Order: sequence, then C-alpha cells, then structure tokens
Amino acid sequence: MKAVIAALLMAPLLLNPTPGPREGTTQEKEESGNTRGWVGRDTGVNVRVDAGGGKSDGYRIPRPCWYEPGPSPQEMLDRFSKGRDAANRARIDEGNHERFLEQFRDKLNKPGQWWTPAYNEADPNHVACMADLDPFGVFVPPGQTPPSGITIEQLAQIARAALTVPEPTVKLSPDAKSYVNLPTWVWLEGIGEPRRTVTAELPGVMSVTLVATLQDIRIDPGTTPERAEVTESGCGAAGKPYTSGGTFSCGVRYLRSSIDQPREQYTLTVTTVWPVEIQAQGNVVPFQFTPVQLETTRDVSVGEIQSNVKPSAD
Repeated sequence: MKAVIAALLMAPLLLNPTPGPREGTTQEKEESGNTRGWVGRDTGVNVRVDAGGGKSDGYRIPRPCWYEPGPSPQEMLDRFSKGRDAANRARIDEGNHERFLEQFRDKLNKPGQWWTPAYNEADPNHVACMADLDPFGVFVPPGQTPPSGITIEQLAQIARAALTVPEPTVKLSPDAKSYVNLPTWVWLEGIGEPRRTVTAELPGVMSVTLVATLQDIRIDPGTTPERAEVTESGCGAAGKPYTSGGTFSCGVRYLRSSIDQPREQYTLTVTTVWPVEIQAQGNVVPFQFTPVQLETTRDVSVGEIQSNVKPSAD
C-alpha cells in the first residue's frame, strides 16, 4: 500500500515541480557545451567552482543517490497534509491518506529529522539507484547517519564529478608539416591558470574542496617506437615552445613518413595530468583521487626530404 500511495503522491511532482522544503532544488555545473558531470536534484548540496568552462574527464560518483538532512517532523507532516501535496488526496481515499500521514505524526515529539533522497541526474545510473531509496526518506535521531546517508567521502565524489580542467590547443613546430628525423617541438596554449578548485558544501553540515594542479604532460606520437621517438625530459607542465637555437627536449622525432597512414597523417595525443588534493574542513577523507587526465589530439603530416644527386661532369 505504501508503494501505491508513493506513486500517487509523487506523480504530480513530475508535472508541477513547485519546490517544497528543499524539494526540487537543482545544482548544476555547466561546462560550456561539454559533458556535465554534476546535475544535483532535490539536494541542498552547493557546488562552487573557481573558473567556468573546461572539460570533464567523465568521472562518475560510485553511488549517484543518497539521503541528506532535510525537513523537521512538522515540516514533513505539513508537506503532505497541507498545500500542494494535500491536493493529491483526491487521488486516494481519505482513510489511506490518514494512515499514510501517521508515519509523520508519529515523529512529531521525537528528536531528530527526516533525511530525504537526492541524486545526481547527470549520472545514467541514478534511476536504478533511487529505486533502492524510500521516496519519502527516513527519520534519523540526532547525531546519526542512516544507511545510504551522505558522507564526507560522497561529498568529495560530488566535487570530483563537477571538476573540469581546460582543454588546451596543441602547438607544433614545424606546424603545417614535419619531416623524417626533424625534431617536432610540442607545447600547449590556452590553459590559463594551471589550477582548478571545486568546493561541495552541505551548508551547516560539512564541506570539502578539491584542488587540481597541472603537473605534467604525456605525449603519444600516434605510432610505434619504430616510427617515432618521444622526448619529454623538458616538457614541464605545458610543453616547450620552439626557440631558435634552443635545445630540443619536448616533442617527437618521427622516423618514418606518414604517407602510409590513414589520411596520410599521424594522430598525436597530448595528455595533461592534474593531481587532485582533497581539503575537508574538520574531516579526514580516507582516500585519494587519481589525477585528472585530459587528452587533446592533433594531426601531424610527416614527409621525407628528397635529395637529388647529379652526376659529375667529366
């Protein structure tokens, strides 16, 4: 019977999403057209970033739904006996509705609060996850966290899902075309500030900040070692721009022409590596995230320098 009542009461919410106490609250992390890793629904979690734009590496929260502290017993009772949700009485008989309200009246004189479900809509697994949670939440005594209740670890995972890093432009020298055995210098432009910060906060409860800092790059020439030699000793965090007379220490020396490759080009990939530091106020997060790694590609045409030998005149 509870499942039937839940379905009848929740169905109108999809058609008329007028917020109740925290219900309908949405937190989104926009990414300038790129994939969003965080779209919080029915949540009090706030996510703040220090810079817009960038790209997600596709990180997904292990469990994309949870309970979080919500209404008081009186607020919960009012929600389903007055106002918008009271209009749903027409969908069920009065007796069943009164029995449904008893679970909320029963908690009026008890210490604690209701923890209600929230989820990350950007994660395709959120529907299956929410099926395991009570749609009306659970009543929790003070100082306790219920099973599936939000923790500092999960808050850190929310921040990680919202984290984006710049998608740079790969620069080469020579630019239009390289040649066999000629050093091809590699560097990046458009990174801007090589540090990104994301804070996820459940106001008045807990907060966690992630700091991602660009550490180095990795170069994949798009072919095998027999056809290309990679040099990364001098790449640093963003490669090494070409300088006349400078020492070649970041880039690729192609050993074979690209004439036999698809489109007669190699596809060079540069991966930026961003280690992530976790800062939690008054809490210890017992794990570390692997670095954010974002790939950017660039096509490279490699030709051969032809030399003509003229016969000497007798």
